[in-house]
Amino acid sequence: MSRRSLAAVSASTVIVAICLPATLGLSTEHPADPSPPAAVLRVDQIGYPTNSPKVADLMTTHAMTGDAYRVETTAGHSVLTGTVGASAGAWSSTYPYVYRLRFTAVTATGTYRIDLTRPSSSVRSPTFQVAPAGELYGEALRNALSLYENERDGPDYIPSALRTAPGDLSDEHAMTYSTPKMNGNSNFKGSLARLALGTEINASGGWFDAGDYLKFVETTSYVVDMMLQGVESFGDAMGAGKGAAVNFTAEARHGLLFLSQMWNEKTRTLYYQVGVGEANNYYYGDHDIWRLPQADDTYMGTNPRYVYIRHPPVLRAGPPGSAISPNLAGRLAAAFALGYRVYRTSNPAEAKSWLHDAETIYALAGTHWHGNDLLTAAPYDFYPETSWQDDMELGATELSLATNDASRHGGGAPSAEQAARYLILGSYWARRYATGPEAGSDTLNLYDVSSLADYELARAMRLEPATPGVQVTRSQLVDSLAEEIGLGLSVAKTDPFGFGFAWDQWDTTTHGLGLSIMANEYDSLTGTSTYAAQAQGWLDNVLGNNAWGVSLIVGDGTTFPDCMQHQIANIVGSLDGKPPILAGAVVEGPNSFAARGTVPNMKPCPPGGGNAYAAFGGHNAVFADNVQSYSTVEPAIDLTSLSPLAFAWQESAADRSTPAA
Repeated sequence: MSRRSLAAVSASTVIVAICLPATLGLSTEHPADPSPPAAVLRVDQIGYPTNSPKVADLMTTHAMTGDAYRVETTAGHSVLTGTVGASAGAWSSTYPYVYRLRFTAVTATGTYRIDLTRPSSSVRSPTFQVAPAGELYGEALRNALSLYENERDGPDYIPSALRTAPGDLSDEHAMTYSTPKMNGNSNFKGSLARLALGTEINASGGWFDAGDYLKFVETTSYVVDMMLQGVESFGDAMGAGKGAAVNFTAEARHGLLFLSQMWNEKTRTLYYQVGVGEANNYYYGDHDIWRLPQADDTYMGTNPRYVYIRHPPVLRAGPPGSAISPNLAGRLAAAFALGYRVYRTSNPAEAKSWLHDAETIYALAGTHWHGNDLLTAAPYDFYPETSWQDDMELGATELSLATNDASRHGGGAPSAEQAARYLILGSYWARRYATGPEAGSDTLNLYDVSSLADYELARAMRLEPATPGVQVTRSQLVDSLAEEIGLGLSVAKTDPFGFGFAWDQWDTTTHGLGLSIMANEYDSLTGTSTYAAQAQGWLDNVLGNNAWGVSLIVGDGTTFPDCMQHQIANIVGSLDGKPPILAGAVVEGPNSFAARGTVPNMKPCPPGGGNAYAAFGGHNAVFADNVQSYSTVEPAIDLTSLSPLAFAWQESAADRSTPAA
């Protein structure tokens, strides 16, 4: 089931059906113990760029103002000493004090740790690096790329320690269906046969959405948007600059090829989902069983109850030529337009086709959409998106940039007038969003791309500064971006760790990454370092500088989730932090609750149960590294999509002067 909905009881099983798998593990720093430590030191476990602000947090059961600390090399040589200042606030009744320890002056490349030196030297942080940003984030970028490689579906899978065979080859000849009506448990009535459209499509490839094996245009198009925008903007970090190991270009094309199969340009038909999460009390859905993807094609032989496992249904968005839900139309058009820009030289025929697809899809956007629910997934509460003007802004903006590129190369390509028309459309939707009910209510994540759209639109307007009819100014776009960053700043004031998103919500990890990206976008557009400290600090929070002392990205740092709710990682992975792990996976993060419920064949993790992080909960938030807890340790492709962008932005910002934190 979805990250946003409560676990539903499937009628075909007697247990709670888990939507997406996740891995759990015990931290070596704080094993499960009923007596919480008196003091813990939290740091960014990857480390800190040379010229960035550097902050660690000391969380304690008692006042420690005036005590001393030092930053030292792993050989024990002190490089900086300091005194604990005033508390930044209470985290919980157990830990009523959190102190911010600053060491921005440490700039020499090396490996360090922080020790309390008075009254005791027994409190010590994990080790961390200080290095140029381009060196510091190289492994994290490689990890992020490997996540998508391990999530590949279809014949073009990439062999690894976790993946030894392709999955879902039957998707090459998948039957299409109208969307079934579903009840409150996400079950549909009877068989889907009555809804079959009689048309087969090739729905193979793409990425598994999360720890299950569903595939959605909603999430895949968002991932491709983020990935291609990163490749286009940060070629040195995400493109060919660092070589094949950190080049997202081929992986983005893998996602784009799947999207192109879900769109039929000739008939103007969009398909939006492959597979069903829950089915009913007769048929099994994807969330009812626990297995490796290569088992699906022959799962349970010819048993009719598993037919939708062996042959996942493809759901159609609407009749040929009908209006497309504007959220999907906007972000899908953006993906194809970005595809033109990135692959225009290397794959010119594909690129030209994708630009044509982008224009057709955008023209079909249902901008007078009726009803409360946008089309996202079946059921809607898997991904309950309510915002769409931002998607339309992003689609028009990427089309403006793409047609601008195309017009400069002639040969019957789109004209400069078309580029201007899309620029005006982008500005129209920017204004509509800014004056609508969604404005200033969220930060960059799957459900709101307005900050990226504003950033890209500001760039496009710089290329065409004299276009008549544009309905917003660059200054207004910058102000809108600042308004959304202001959301994070206001939340950060209430959090002793300075995090800009409430820890007791869904999608905490990706919101932190989104905030870091937005801070860098603002500084880039204004040529300042206004939010440089926040950009680094919010990334630090994700990478271990939080109450739980856990990096929320697998493999990035020293303590990270071992027991994700992810079938492949749970069945094949190590479950103890040693290889093989699903490196690069961004998990949900802390939440208001830790979900419970098992599926047959799920490996218990941690083996002894319990919650090693229970003592560190606060601000109504908990974190559980347990395979059952999809609410805290489920990874997903959309959650992960912002991590390479965040790292690339920090590399880009490395040369900007940064005020002392």
